[in-house]
Order: sequence, then C-alpha cells, then structure tokens
Amino acid sequence: MMKKLSIADKDIDTILVLDFGSQYTQLIARRIREIGVYSEILPWDISSEKLQYLNPKGVILSGGPESVTKTNTPRISNSIFELSVPILGICYGMQTLAEQNDGKVTTSRKKEFGYSKFSIEEESLLFKGINTKEIEVWMSHGDKVSSLPNNFVLTGSTESAQIASMEHKELPYYALQFHPEVSHTNFGLEILGNFVSLICKCKKDWNIGDLIEQRVNEIKEQVGNEKVLLGLSGGVDSSVTAMLLDKAIGSNLICVFIDNGLLRKNEVEEVVSLFKENIKLNLEVVDAKKTFYRHLNGVKDPEQKRKIIGRTFIDIFDNESVNIKTKEEIKFLAQGTIYPDVIESSESESNEARIIKSHHNVGGLPDEMKMELVEPLRDLFKDEVRKLGAKLDLPSDILNRHPFPGPGLGVRIMGEINPDRIRLLQEADSIFINELIKADLYDDVSQAFCVYLPIKTVGVVGDERRYADVIALRAVETVDFMTARWADLPYEFISKVSNRIVNEIADISRVVYDVTGKPPATIEWE
Repeated sequence: MMKKLSIADKDIDTILVLDFGSQYTQLIARRIREIGVYSEILPWDISSEKLQYLNPKGVILSGGPESVTKTNTPRISNSIFELSVPILGICYGMQTLAEQNDGKVTTSRKKEFGYSKFSIEEESLLFKGINTKEIEVWMSHGDKVSSLPNNFVLTGSTESAQIASMEHKELPYYALQFHPEVSHTNFGLEILGNFVSLICKCKKDWNIGDLIEQRVNEIKEQVGNEKVLLGLSGGVDSSVTAMLLDKAIGSNLICVFIDNGLLRKNEVEEVVSLFKENIKLNLEVVDAKKTFYRHLNGVKDPEQKRKIIGRTFIDIFDNESVNIKTKEEIKFLAQGTIYPDVIESSESESNEARIIKSHHNVGGLPDEMKMELVEPLRDLFKDEVRKLGAKLDLPSDILNRHPFPGPGLGVRIMGEINPDRIRLLQEADSIFINELIKADLYDDVSQAFCVYLPIKTVGVVGDERRYADVIALRAVETVDFMTARWADLPYEFISKVSNRIVNEIADISRVVYDVTGKPPATIEWE
C-alpha cells in the first residue's frame, strides 16, 4: 500500500486528531489543514510508542457514537495526558475528558441534534476575537456533562446543556459539546484556529503544493519500473490519481475505463477525448453495460444495488486485468481512494467508525488478483485533491465537476434499474445540468442531479392525457458534504427546467424539487 504521509516524515507542526468514531472526524483534520497546519487522524487507542514517535503539538479528541455512561466504551489513554501537549475534546471527546477527571456525565432528557444557541460565559483563548456573547452552533449529542471535573471551569452553555464548554484552570485542556468543525457552527474555524495557533502555538507551514513532488517520489519508490493498472472513472479522484501516476511512471501506467451503462450522458466519449486523445494516456475502454444490467435485473433494494454494482465492477476489472496480464505481468493496482471514502466505508484505523454506505473502491482486492495497491490520495480530502489536480494542469471542467456516486445512476433510480429508465434519467439530468451552466448557476451549487421516481402520475401535454413517471431535481449547497442545505434556485429557473424535461421527454409527466437538507436526509436518495 502507498505509504501515508506521516507526521514524522515532514519537519512541520502537527495536530493529531484521535478518532472515537464520529462521522465528522475527517472534518476536524480538514479544517486544521485549511488553517495551514498539518493534521492526521489516528484511532483513539493508538499505542504510546507511536504517539511518542509522532510527537504532535496538540491533540483533538473527536466525537463518537458511544456513551461514557456505559462500560467498555472508548476512553482517553493515559499516554495522551503524558504528552504534556494541549488537548481539545469535542462532543464525546469532551464527555470522556470530563468523566476521566472525576466529572459527571449523564444522559440528557432533551437531546440536541442540529442548531443551538451557545452563550459564552467566561473569557477563553478558544473564543478570542469572537465579538459576540451568543453564537449559533451545531449539536449532535444524547449525553452531557452534568458536573464539572476537578479543576475545570465553565466557559459556555446552551439551553439544554448548562456545561457546553469548559477548560482546565492550569493545564491546556479545553472541551466543547458542540462541533466547531461543521460549517453550520458560526466562528467554528476561528475557534479551531485559536486552539491551533494561540494554544498549541503551531506554525502554519502546511502547503498542499509540496505534496506533488513527494507523492511522485513515493510512487516511483513503491512501483519502480513495474506496470500499474488504474480503473479510470473520469471523476476528480481517479483523474488526479492518473495524472500523478503519469508524471511518475509515464507509459508504465495502464488505464481501464469500464462503461457500466450507469454513467451520465456522453460521459464515455468525454473521457476518451480527454485522456486518450488529448492527454495521451494508455487507456482501454470496456463496454460492460449488458453485464451490469443483467446482474441488476429485478433488484430494488438500494444497498443490494450498491453491492451488486461494486462486485460486478471488481469482477469485470479482474477479468480485464487477467487479459492484460497475459501479455505482461502487472503487480500494482492504483485506486483514487480519498480519505472520506475510507471513513464512510469503515476502513479507517479506528474500530469505532460507523458504516454509512458501501463503496466499491475501498477495502482491498480479491485474493486472486494478487496485486499491491497504490493509493496516493488516500489521506487527502476532496478540496486538497482538486488543488493537486489544478497544479497538475487538469481542465477546470473536470476539477469543478459535481461529485458523482461510485455506483453511478444506479443509486439515482428508485426501484428496479433497466436501460429505459437509465436513458430517461440521463436525458433529464443532462437538461438540468446544461441549464445550470447556461444560467451561470452550476458553480453556485455544490451538487445537482436528477432522480428517477417510478411513480405514475397524470399529466396533460397539448390535448393528450399522459400517465407517466416523475423526475425529482436535487441541488444542495455545502462546504464539507457532511451537512448541506437545499439550494434556493430561482423559481423561474426551476420552471424552465421542469418545462423542458416534461416537453422533451415523453415518458415523464411531472417534475418535483427536493427541499430537504442533510440532515435529516442524505444528499443522494439511495
């Protein structure tokens, strides 16, 4: 596996984030990196030897799904305290910090999920520069600290959590019940910045541009003069991976693009034009539409569809790799895995991470493939990957393209998948996206797409009655994709898109607009 960038590998100040299983853990590290300080995520039960080796300037304890009111749940290792560096506990991190210092944690009668008003009660370095005593914060907890631990003082509260922030009187230990890493918390970045700069006294010496030369050298060191096989999807992650590999090993890179029949309209032609004809990568295109359709026939369950698509992708890729290997032995397989993929697929180093969805490019290889993984982006976030891509001269229309799920349109068709439904969805989605681009709205939303609903509704087109299915429009605004607001697109624009879809696609009778945020909904429908 590609060697991960480690704290000890660069002479830079670093904040260590200990993962107690929160789905927000990655955001903490991302925010710290945005500030200009390197941050790495490791499991809460990291060994004392590794801690001493990493030598961080500060430690942040993430949230998590467990309760400190129960036995056999994660706790802070004594070796963390022995580091004698500043500690910031967030949510569960605050609760276990309190409990392990003789404070009391109880289950709340009134749980807090979402926005809450936080009142700053006392001056604190954490809140320095915040010119208001009340801020909106994002809560996600069922337990709360009900009694302050020894030598701690109260610094902030909410209506349902009297102790919503606290700090030690003498030691640099700080704690917050709310999540400063989530974009919906006002002044969250400032609070984390105060911890990193004022309390941990870190230098801002993290630069994403320094990574290119390092990753190219790591690839060369790992693969030498061997061939590397890459499954190229045309998305940001696999495209940046391809460019890094091309820079490192040139013609020893072999790219395979699998057309699973679940792609956006004209996507195959666009990928071939860019990577094969313009960038001149060694690219092979595999038409596997019929195989995917056959395996998905009659399947309606969302998670089953994801697993079938992932398994079929691996099987086809495996077959292609065997065909290629009959010509010459290939020992390495590259993947565009990024850190959010690892977290959401429960492949992080923490045993406490929770699975949100299955993901077909994470979790290793079938035993029979006998190839070693090359994953140069595995510890990076999407925004960092885009910055790398820009420095590698990838076109902006690739870098700024909205995210597309690994299973493709298979998770944007409710119920059974078949070629007719895919065609309808491709046409509708193309209309929506093209109109966003024409109206100069595409870059204003973070992700936009259509969803196919197999729900028959009555419509009238001209003098004819139509009994056909429904298309839902989905557009969201988000910074981190962990939380999102539905995009407030102009009514006139939505009306234009709706009219085009119904008028141009005979098998659609109605268009609706999704006005649900995340949470409670996910961004994708399945």
